[in-house]
Amino acid sequence: MKRIILTLILILVSATSVFAAKIPDDVKGVIRKDFPRADFRFDGLVTLPDGTLYLPLYPALVKKPDALVLKSTYPEGKTIADKPDIIILNNDFSFLKVITDKKNRRTVINLPNPPVEVRTGLLPQDLLVPSGLIIPDNIKGIIGNLQIDTAKDAGLKVKTDLVLQQRTTNEVFKKGQKNISLIPQLKNKVMYIATCYSKNVQVVEGEANSPAYALEQKSIPIDIEITNDDKLLLVTTFGKTFVDVISLADERSIKQIDLTTQAEEIVIDRAANKAYVSSGEDSSIYIIDLNTMTLKQKIKVKGMCQKLYLTDDGKKLFYFNKKNNDVWVIELDNDFVIKNMGNFPNVSKITFAQNKVYITSRTKNRLAIVDYVTLALLKELEIQQKPIDMLVYKNDLFILSAQNNVLQILDTINDEITGTINLNTQGFSTEIYRIKNSPVALVMDTKVGKYSIIDLDKKSLIKTNLLNIPVSTVIVAEKVRKIGK
Repeated sequence: MKRIILTLILILVSATSVFAAKIPDDVKGVIRKDFPRADFRFDGLVTLPDGTLYLPLYPALVKKPDALVLKSTYPEGKTIADKPDIIILNNDFSFLKVITDKKNRRTVINLPNPPVEVRTGLLPQDLLVPSGLIIPDNIKGIIGNLQIDTAKDAGLKVKTDLVLQQRTTNEVFKKGQKNISLIPQLKNKVMYIATCYSKNVQVVEGEANSPAYALEQKSIPIDIEITNDDKLLLVTTFGKTFVDVISLADERSIKQIDLTTQAEEIVIDRAANKAYVSSGEDSSIYIIDLNTMTLKQKIKVKGMCQKLYLTDDGKKLFYFNKKNNDVWVIELDNDFVIKNMGNFPNVSKITFAQNKVYITSRTKNRLAIVDYVTLALLKELEIQQKPIDMLVYKNDLFILSAQNNVLQILDTINDEITGTINLNTQGFSTEIYRIKNSPVALVMDTKVGKYSIIDLDKKSLIKTNLLNIPVSTVIVAEKVRKIGK
């Protein structure tokens, strides 16, 4: 067993002035006394539960009062709960409410003599403000070097690619057939879909059988992921070194996090709110702080890292070295110690349960089961052809095989196959995706215009839905209130 300590290259993130500035926790606390569910986006934009927006202004010099409290408002004598046009705290932090003028343009209050805290404040210089925002002439100094898009800027929203419909073999769409018997787990949800046939991320509302629109990208996506609050989409694309961060409320790119090398697969530690992004060509895995959307660490690893898998507790990160077929694990809670789990041909998926590692080989049609502590090969099973994905749910492992569109169910206690779910789509499956906080999973397909809905508790097929585009990767998220809507 090889054990080596990974070299950590700490990425020092410096912030001058208010570039990538973070609103202090005590300032957030004052707002949240009246609005506990107020959302503070990483770039500073404040959204109240009813959709009201506030722009933060950073003071030139932050005062340090004994107790941070509300200092003044406009109109005068209001509380924060009243949602006044201007909020000023006694450390000189201030907030401007985004309003709509008589011409239906978004702006802020225009006063002949604005408070000094407003006139001398500065907007965060990486803030994505609403398109077409008008700043009154007498406070234009708050803009600094910030660029404000024009109202005509449509952002990333574009029509879906019609060519995608020609990539599926399902004929039922010609008859106008729609999905019926809708399930509650997809009500008020949105599917964000990446496909190898389009540069754009397709947006499907609920159980619609066609995308409503797409989010434009410059290259075909490698991977997509979403933040815990379902408001920010992370995208990596071929030929690009950055992770594109899309604000789903604006449907605009809010930030690009440059890794300086090809950015590839993304996995997210939900509890710690950070993302791990691989770069096989650089033999590196990058850690991004999702609270601030900044690069925190670079981990040098062995070989060309692929097939990332993060355990639910966030303590172990597995990957496959494409160069020599070794499977490795990084013990994130143990000083980033790395262990070689063994050599396995053409790995398609790695997962972990009951202190055992489960590894599928796409070409050998086999499942290897390895004891995590001893590294002993406990068992090797022949499974259905072209295993492509796996999902752990409770004590079961669902193994998806693409050739015959079959889900095999393995009991992870005794490692025996206990059942099979035939999907009968006559297509080529790509992944199994569990809808967050539910016992329902989707099995997507890249060949036919269908996807399967699975009840993980009952271990059965609920139904098959129509979808007239091929799917490589899917994300299911709550609908997000659009800014200005």
